[in-house]
Parts: sequence; C-alpha cells; structure tokens
Amino acid sequence: MRILTAGESHGKAETAILEGFPKGVKIEENIVNSELKRRQSGYGRGKRMQIEADTCEILSGVRNKITLGSPIAVLVNNHDARIFAGSNDNQPELVVPRPAHADLAASLKYGDRDIRNFLERASARETAARVCAGSLCKQFLANFNIKIVSFTVSVGRVESKIKPENIEEIIKKTNLSQLNCIDRAKEKLMLREIDKADKNLDTLGGVVEVWLAGACPGIGSFMHWDSRLDAKIAGALMSIPAIKGVEIGLGFAYAKCFGSVSHDQIFYSPVRGFYHKTNNSGGIEGGITNGESIKARIAMKPIATLRKPLSSVNLITKKSAKAIIERSDICAIAACGVIAESMMAIAVTESFLEKFGVDSLREIKANYHNYLMRLRFSQARRA
Repeated sequence: MRILTAGESHGKAETAILEGFPKGVKIEENIVNSELKRRQSGYGRGKRMQIEADTCEILSGVRNKITLGSPIAVLVNNHDARIFAGSNDNQPELVVPRPAHADLAASLKYGDRDIRNFLERASARETAARVCAGSLCKQFLANFNIKIVSFTVSVGRVESKIKPENIEEIIKKTNLSQLNCIDRAKEKLMLREIDKADKNLDTLGGVVEVWLAGACPGIGSFMHWDSRLDAKIAGALMSIPAIKGVEIGLGFAYAKCFGSVSHDQIFYSPVRGFYHKTNNSGGIEGGITNGESIKARIAMKPIATLRKPLSSVNLITKKSAKAIIERSDICAIAACGVIAESMMAIAVTESFLEKFGVDSLREIKANYHNYLMRLRFSQARRA
C-alpha cells in the first residue's frame, strides 16, 4: 500500500491518494468526516478551525460505499484558499523565517527567498489528508476487531500519571474531554497552562499516547530493517509536524532498568495460549506483534509560530528581524492524538496487508482466519 498527499495550507484543497488498498472494504464518508472533526477539536486551537469545517469527498476507488481495489482519491476543500495554481494570487513575499519551522531550512535547500513557497506545504494543514487516509485504514482494520485510540499524557509540565487498563477505559474517560485526557484533575491544570500561554502570546506542546488493541501475533518482520513494525510505526509517528520524540512501550525508561525486572515474562494457558502479564515491549518484539496491545508515546514540541515572535534574520538584507506571524494554534495536543491514530493505522495496515494479502477483503479474511486456526492448533498441540 502506498499513500500520497497533495495540497498547500491555503491552496484549493488537501488530497490523499491510496494505492494498493483492498477491494471489498465498506467505507463510510461520515466516519471520515467524524475523524476530520476530531482533528479540528481541542482546547487551544486557533481561528483557522473556526473558518474550516472539514468534510471529505471520495472521488474515486469506491462504488456504492465499497472499495474497488483501484486507487482511492479523497479531497478536503480549503475554505480559506489564498494561493492558486493557474493565476496570480498577489500574496506578499515572506522573507523572515520562523525559528523551529521548516522556513529557513527549506529556503536554503531550494534556493528561494520567499518562504511562502515552503510553509504552505510544511504546514500541519496537510495532516487533514492523512487523517482521511488513516480513517480508511481504521475502517479496514475494524473488520478484524482492531481498534486504535489515543489520550493526552501531558501539556507543558503538567503530566498525568494515570495508567489506563484497556482501550474501553480510554474511550470512556476521554469522552467530552477538551484535551482528550483521561485524568480530569490534571486536565484542569493543563487548561490553565494553555490559558497562561495564550495570555503570554506563547505556545505549548505535550505528550500523547496511542494504543492499538486486537492485533494478532505475527504482524511485521525482523528479516529486514524496514520491515520491522516498530520501525514503521516510529517513522510514521515522527513524520507528524512538531513531533520530536517517539517511544514504543516502556521506551527510554528501559535504559534505567535491569532486564530481570523489565522484560515481559511469557506464560501459557489452554484458554489464552501464550501471553504476558506485563507489556513493557509495547506489543512488539523483534519488529513483530506479540499479541499484546501496541503502545506508543510521542512528544510534541510547542507550535513554532508565536504571536510574540522570536528573533530571526531577513533572508534578503541579512539584518536582524522578528519572525513572521502566521495564524496558528496555542496548543494542538488533542488534534495531535487524532493524527497519531491515523499514522498508527496506516503503518499497521501496511504490515497487515504484507502478511495476509492485498487484493480483496474476502481473500484477506480467509488468510487471516486460516492463520488464526494454525496458531490455535499449534498452541493446542503444545498443551
């Protein structure tokens, strides 16, 4: 499976194309639109979210709500369109890059002093197309009882220590939360931090945790470095704008532990088969799912655009100047979780199709159920 996106932040639209998506998957546009709405939600979002009311239009690859196996094209129109492909948009040249944004690096790479030519594509607005693609992958994975959720762990220095037991608890506790947080007490403090940042014309980041439950053992591979599922997930999550850190399972805390107390010991019962009582590996061992929930954390840096801009340099005069101010969020941590769910879905779907086939849902289901029967038979023989 291959996914391409196209579009600029203030262009006509954001577009996603999925190639190699199986035939026979039922797709509901309203589910995609629900995910797009979630992406626009969350306390601390900017005025752009008041302008855009994202909805998708599936242009190809689906007939009567069923995928055809041909490339799927999904369109999300931009209501606030300012730049155009076939006419002069008369937008002023932007020549003072923002620290921590793609502005300067892209200008040096492409040899163009007008950073508008780069910031429009580097903008997180592009993730609207990714959420469309991720929603289609979620709908595919639902055929195999695989669910993906996320929750906010921290905003700035305010961190929740609550560890949920399962996905159902996460869904229940994040319902109606303004920050997709499972900890109501800490969420109040997070909201205050965002208000403080708003008052100071500043921005905030945070940490998001993503869970995937229901994946059978055996998805992914250790045979080649780029076939490892944890590597694919880490790459997919790190590709989200503003993400600067990814952990799988216990992550960096592993480095502080003895192996004797941190590794997930293996148990067996005739009912459950092989299982673990802990999940420090985050559901992946040797690049392969082990049957436990996949768990990943991502660290989001503060938004790069500040209303009280930092010092920079004019690309033309080379003199000191304040960075440009583009319309932006104060904190987009809740939206970050939605995007992370989509990227997790894309990475896992890719490896799932490599394992069970790609042509049609009927064939994939047959291969999947035959594999599960083989696992059960193998484990029963060991008993």
